[in-house]
Amino acid sequence: MAPTLNALADGGEHSLAELRTVVADRLALTEEDLQATIPSGTPLLANRLHWAVTYLYQAGLLSRPKRGVVRITDRGRKVAAAHPDRVDIRVLSEFPEFIDFTSRSRPPKRTGEPGRADERSTPREAVSIAVDEANAAVAAEVLDRVRQREPVFLERLVLAALTAMGYGGAAGAAEHLGRSGDEGLDGVIRQDPLGLDRIYVQAKRYGASKAVGRPEIQEFVGALQGAQADRGIFITTSRFTPDAVTYADRVAARVILIDGLALAGLMVRYNIGVQDQQTYVIKRVDEDFFDES
Repeated sequence: MAPTLNALADGGEHSLAELRTVVADRLALTEEDLQATIPSGTPLLANRLHWAVTYLYQAGLLSRPKRGVVRITDRGRKVAAAHPDRVDIRVLSEFPEFIDFTSRSRPPKRTGEPGRADERSTPREAVSIAVDEANAAVAAEVLDRVRQREPVFLERLVLAALTAMGYGGAAGAAEHLGRSGDEGLDGVIRQDPLGLDRIYVQAKRYGASKAVGRPEIQEFVGALQGAQADRGIFITTSRFTPDAVTYADRVAARVILIDGLALAGLMVRYNIGVQDQQTYVIKRVDEDFFDES
């Protein structure tokens, strides 16, 4: 991670391909080093650089101004100056954004570092931890991507996610309502052909620092009453205040709240905006094969 930060010290925007070349030069990698791969066949340098960029970005040391491009931040410059030779997880853990990122993956038992495997982890535990960590990184990135898009993108996205989860079914339908005069209802999912069973959806594209409060939930409940509906899903790319959560739990209408982290998790789980990359198979002994009886 230190060589990556140092390679970006000029403050300019650099593609990942450019970054790989600069980092390889700074590390004086040989041709043999550059040809090294991980078991899946991915070049080792590309894999290491990908995770370095991911971690530095989650800690706020890098920004991603556009697709495939990174740039150092003011925080990144300070860290590079303070730790010119080595930047590791311990350094990144000084920042709450990184702690929040690591907390999204399942922390292993008996480990001293959140979200990371250690020498006491079994091979299966290590694989499970690695998968959780990789998916948490993808979830964080897709959430950032959604926040950068226009509100109508989120409105259509949440309907696609809910449909992928099975809402609407084969006989139902999801309809986008987001338009001028939608009265706070961005979409509706009809669970049956006649539309007697309806779930209304509201989507709010907010930045990470802006929370959805009780007034927004009250407006949504009022919109549900106006539509003569008693069930709704309120989704945001940020978070909900405790007062908003309490209010949603107490109203007569059934209102489900989905915050940004939960939305990103659903996108990863149901392959909305993401793709499966690799599959690993863990073998075990076939006891029946060796059963002499």
